[in-house]
Amino acid sequence: MKKVLIIGTDGMLGEELFRTLKEKAPCIGSTIQELDISDYDRTIETIKRLEPHVVINVAAFTMVDLCEQEKEKAFAVNAQGAKNVAIGCREIGAKCIYLSTDYVFDGKKSSPYGEDDLPNPISVYGLSKFQGEKHIEEILDDYLIIRSSWLFAKEGTNFVNTIIKLSREKNELTMVNDQKGSPTYTKDLSQAISLLIEKDLKGIFHITNTGCCTWFEFAQKILDLTCSSMKLIPISSSHCGRAAQRPHNSVLNCEKLQEKTGLIMPHWKDALARCVKTMEL
Repeated sequence: MKKVLIIGTDGMLGEELFRTLKEKAPCIGSTIQELDISDYDRTIETIKRLEPHVVINVAAFTMVDLCEQEKEKAFAVNAQGAKNVAIGCREIGAKCIYLSTDYVFDGKKSSPYGEDDLPNPISVYGLSKFQGEKHIEEILDDYLIIRSSWLFAKEGTNFVNTIIKLSREKNELTMVNDQKGSPTYTKDLSQAISLLIEKDLKGIFHITNTGCCTWFEFAQKILDLTCSSMKLIPISSSHCGRAAQRPHNSVLNCEKLQEKTGLIMPHWKDALARCVKTMEL
């Protein structure tokens, strides 16, 4: 594998990608603080100076509700930032890999979403990521757009760590039970991305752990694995009062990944159990 630049190594996926890829290739990591991808000149200059063969852009503004209030920042990072990175890649002939989201879909479909299904975002976050996708497709031929969902890891701010923290502070907690998706372990996602790079594949790929659940079911499994006695109370999305709408169904169809690589992703319950085992609880 040739030289790789990962933008956003201060995030949980970027950190895991760096750990995974540094064993296989010369790997350069850049935090969001070190490289603000919304700054066009700085982004182009950095990519030209480092001359990577592959650029993985996992830098993003991912706070879904805050994106509704800070629309300019959401589009500056998730859309314009993606465009800047793509232009930098075009300048030096590098492959561009962009991490997108299940939230590009509206959730009205009853079955899992495939790569060819038409996106229709219902939040600022989803729309900004979809615009980032479109910029990349317009600018480049050699790209990978990876849509994933409900990421979790041992480190960082994510649903698993949040539930564990709350279970130590509360006796009961309300949890949404009418949104369905596929939790995805950053370790498994990183291995899949590494395989796509090795096989030099292009286009859009959906990558999640297999199986699906609601947020309520996800939280309950976390409590079971950590032997917590906190009680969960299921509620509907309409009772949440969140600023951003979420799709009711954002399960992604990952058959293309298996067809092109032979890789079958582990079930989310297996992935969660492996993640929890690594934690000092």
